[in-house]
Amino acid sequence: MRRRTFLAALPAAAMAGPALAQSQLFSGTNPNLKRPDVQGGDRVAGASFASRSAAWGMNGAAATAHPLATQAAIDMLRKGGSAADAAIAANAVLGLVEPIACGIGGDCYVMLWDPKTRQVMGLNGSGRSPKGLSLETVRARSRDGKIPSWGAVSVSVPGTVDAWREMHERYGKLKWSELFAPAIDYAEQGHPITQNVAFYLAGSYRRFTNPASGIEEVENFKAVWAPTSRTPVEGEIFRNPRLGRTYRLIAEGGGRAFYEGEIAATIEAYFKRIGGWMTKADLAANRAVWTTVHKTGYRGVEVCALGDNTQGLATLQLLNILERFDVKTMGFQSAQAIHHAVEAKRLAYEDRARFYADQDFYRSPIDWLISKDYAAERAKLIRPDRILTPIYPGQAPSRGDTTYFTTADRDGMMVSIIQSNYRGMGSGLSPDGLGFMFQDRGELFALTDGHPNIYAPGKRPFQTIIPGFALRDGQPWLSFGVMGGDMQPQGQAQIISNMVDFGLGVQEAGDAPRWHHGGSSEPTGIGAEDMTVLDLESGVPAQTRKDLEALGWSLKTELGGYGGYQAIERWPGRYAAATEMRKDGVALAY
Repeated sequence: MRRRTFLAALPAAAMAGPALAQSQLFSGTNPNLKRPDVQGGDRVAGASFASRSAAWGMNGAAATAHPLATQAAIDMLRKGGSAADAAIAANAVLGLVEPIACGIGGDCYVMLWDPKTRQVMGLNGSGRSPKGLSLETVRARSRDGKIPSWGAVSVSVPGTVDAWREMHERYGKLKWSELFAPAIDYAEQGHPITQNVAFYLAGSYRRFTNPASGIEEVENFKAVWAPTSRTPVEGEIFRNPRLGRTYRLIAEGGGRAFYEGEIAATIEAYFKRIGGWMTKADLAANRAVWTTVHKTGYRGVEVCALGDNTQGLATLQLLNILERFDVKTMGFQSAQAIHHAVEAKRLAYEDRARFYADQDFYRSPIDWLISKDYAAERAKLIRPDRILTPIYPGQAPSRGDTTYFTTADRDGMMVSIIQSNYRGMGSGLSPDGLGFMFQDRGELFALTDGHPNIYAPGKRPFQTIIPGFALRDGQPWLSFGVMGGDMQPQGQAQIISNMVDFGLGVQEAGDAPRWHHGGSSEPTGIGAEDMTVLDLESGVPAQTRKDLEALGWSLKTELGGYGGYQAIERWPGRYAAATEMRKDGVALAY
């Protein structure tokens, strides 16, 4: 469906709603100014709510959450590098310029279209809990039955750098050391801080320096990101020579240099000093693994996901349920379309809480969970006139802040990659002199006996980060992702529905107003909260809001909780790249 045809076909209710979310400029740079009641400018083509058009190119493309990272990726592609090379270079830059979302102290997952074997490859770059940290100790350090959000007990081995190594060894074209040159230069020479990064850095400073945080030490955090007792503001030049030196060690020593040698010894000494548990042996044991890619069909599109210890299956489950309904006829941004999608999410997430865990410790019934027959059973529970209550996981047959980015090259390789420290910057712990922060993924273990995701030494925690990928007629079509904790499967399903059901373009699909539903049961063993609360962006039509409230939904609008989107769409002989209007990102193609 062409864009103008799509606009003409929209129901009146969808066209009559309030404006998009107001500019966040006044809350970031000058807190004394109030948000003005100003709407966005008008476009002469495309959907009225779109922030921009897609970036088109024939030779390659990149879309990341930061302009400098996108430029680094494009530079690698222009040098003859592969999409894998471009993704690694972009990620290294993002770890410096977007530390509030990612870095080499975190984990990484990849789905990649291999043009030679003509299949989607999956790579699991998540690390494991320290071998010397027992369940008894974790329980003793827990608060209200939950693992703390920050501090050493929440830290698991970072898996990102080994995922880079594995991807480069199989698909790289450029020298390993070349991939780190842009990041090293920016670390040493400096770069301007962007708006969103400035906002979240300030929040991290308040959180980590709060005496109630429980973090063992914060002086290293302050030395790197707040040396003058404040974090940098938008536009201020920021340098991180400590991370630059760490990158040099990795560039010169190879991917295993992070897990063996000087870096590993420094990490072990740091945790010994602060009373933590990670050792050189834990680091040396870490290896990224190529893993199974699971698929399901959605109205002629084949959607892919990773299983393992991620929430990727929830995207497939949600879409399988949603496929049972005529969403297109319900109407774009209509109450019925949103209601049915949210109910599908709620059903899928109860299974997510019950069955998702590290497959080395618990074999989830994956084939059953993503089967069409099971989806049909679950879809029968959804009522068009009311909210389903109570809600439970299915009965199996016997027997979390992030950065997403994507690259594509002239040979047809497309890389969908997501990388994260989990909760914002991570654990609050930064090793002596290395310039990065450790993730706090360990917070996502359960502490309940018998739970598939219960903590164990050497186990991978449940992961929220999931790359997205979709095929048409067996050919690569869309490399995409929506970052942001439990928003990710919800966001991925909304993108697919926007493009498949309503004919939106790759940029418009991300700019469209989103919904976010929280309150579901968690894989940490925490039960459901008030599941009638539904977050809607302010661009959702007023009539839709009224209709949703009539169904029993309690609505609210919470800025910043709807994820961040990047995508590359493949067309014959060309690419279209899109980026997220809610973040600082840029999409480029050439």
